[in-house]
Amino acid sequence: MFKHVLLMVSMLSLPASAATLVYGATGEPVNLESGNIVERTSMLPQVQIYDTLVWVQDGKITPKPALATRWTSNKTATEWTFTLRKGVKFHDGTPFNADAVVFNVMRWWDPNFEYGYRDSGKAFGIWGQLLGGYRGSADGLLKNVQRLDEFTVKFTLSKPYASFPQLIGAGYFGISSPTAIKAQGAKYGTPASRPVGTGPFEFVEWTSGDRIVFKPNKNYWGVKSNVDQLVFRFIPDANQRLNELRAGTIDFTSDLNPDNLSLIKNDACLTMVLKPSFNVGFLSLNVKNPFLKDERVREAISLAVNKKAIIEAFYGDLAYTDGSLLPNQLDWANDPEIKDYKFDPAQARKILKEAGYNNVSFDLWYPPIARQYYPNPKALAEAIAVDLAEVGIKVNLRTQDWAKWVKDSRTQPGYDSYIVGWIGDYGDPDNFYSAYYGPYTSLDSNYYPQELENLLVKARSTTNKAQKTRLYQQIHAFTFKANVRIPLVHSKPIAATRANISGWLPSPLGVEAFNKVRKKAAK
Repeated sequence: MFKHVLLMVSMLSLPASAATLVYGATGEPVNLESGNIVERTSMLPQVQIYDTLVWVQDGKITPKPALATRWTSNKTATEWTFTLRKGVKFHDGTPFNADAVVFNVMRWWDPNFEYGYRDSGKAFGIWGQLLGGYRGSADGLLKNVQRLDEFTVKFTLSKPYASFPQLIGAGYFGISSPTAIKAQGAKYGTPASRPVGTGPFEFVEWTSGDRIVFKPNKNYWGVKSNVDQLVFRFIPDANQRLNELRAGTIDFTSDLNPDNLSLIKNDACLTMVLKPSFNVGFLSLNVKNPFLKDERVREAISLAVNKKAIIEAFYGDLAYTDGSLLPNQLDWANDPEIKDYKFDPAQARKILKEAGYNNVSFDLWYPPIARQYYPNPKALAEAIAVDLAEVGIKVNLRTQDWAKWVKDSRTQPGYDSYIVGWIGDYGDPDNFYSAYYGPYTSLDSNYYPQELENLLVKARSTTNKAQKTRLYQQIHAFTFKANVRIPLVHSKPIAATRANISGWLPSPLGVEAFNKVRKKAAK
């Protein structure tokens, strides 16, 4: 049977040539428009095209210069000045400068900006999610952005933010060519357009449902790729990705099933790559649901789900659970008294009975494609459903097309519940908490009490490490008790390459450009 599968794969896909580097992507991007995505399936191809102002050191979460060579702030961290890299051009020849940075920021931030094309459905939702709101919003972090000279940009914030350079340097915020956006209008970022950045690869074509093709940027300011072509093939099924990797029709891929660990290790043609864990997968509950608005029901759910059994069944030694949204690189911000959620179905049944519930039912949505933290999301959702059924809670499992799944999860009324997750964009606890607790980011859960907002505002504003630690420990305790975002897993994702591939160092942030990946001709 396995040989038959490999034969079919090789017939459908020509082997990758030495001049072509082929990546097996977990799915198709929603779009290739910087600032207009909220997930890494889209961000990964984008970071091939676009550079950000700030990036991270290879394999680490430490910030380093990218399109900005340096940055400084005032004493209160409310004004940030960035010095830009000189001599850089976009793929279309447009010079990169301060005007280009301001143009991009205005698209993301200002709902009335002429070239935002919001009347065509562009929402730039990640800006609201990470920066609290848009221009004119009382909750927005950005107050002003201005060009000081050709290679200097100043950001003025409404509140202190000590990690702003890492925030504005997140992979969502790649800098696009203003010339290309003005010429292409509302179609920019779609398969019918030509997205243009300053990054290590130039866009060639996007065949919907199949692949995206790139070519190296010969004028790139950083390390240049030595291949003739980079191809992203969309292969949502993890087993198919592994089969194609073994057949040689793709060169490398990510987010493989932990069950296949020994198979990968024992294949002389493959090299296993363990990606750094800087993520969390969690169960999100919507308090607008008549059952889930009751904190007793949410507590019962947290007691009913056997998280350790889920780890053993789906991840083995490649994951852990600890009752926190934060990965272990940030465990200084966790309350040391909190270890994990207790598994106690008997207590869950008792709570529901005392609360008078005997017919709790709601929808549980799971993503249709593998995620770094969910290599098999359907099976994991089914396991949760079984655990909840044991205490008398019935869930209806649901999913849909990825692009619509992402959109509907953040559109009112939202899902009753869903398994979702987050891969850190930079090394600060606020990146995890603010992504799911905030005026905009809580639209899916409808849970954001004033006390929690006050704690988050104080924590992101302080530059004193001891004070910051105390505040985030309080936030951990507060959110743990609320049982609205119930952490399930921090995973160590499995990736693999053909043996002739070198130079791939996956980032803890979950995305990296492939310009340093090298491919030797197969013998």
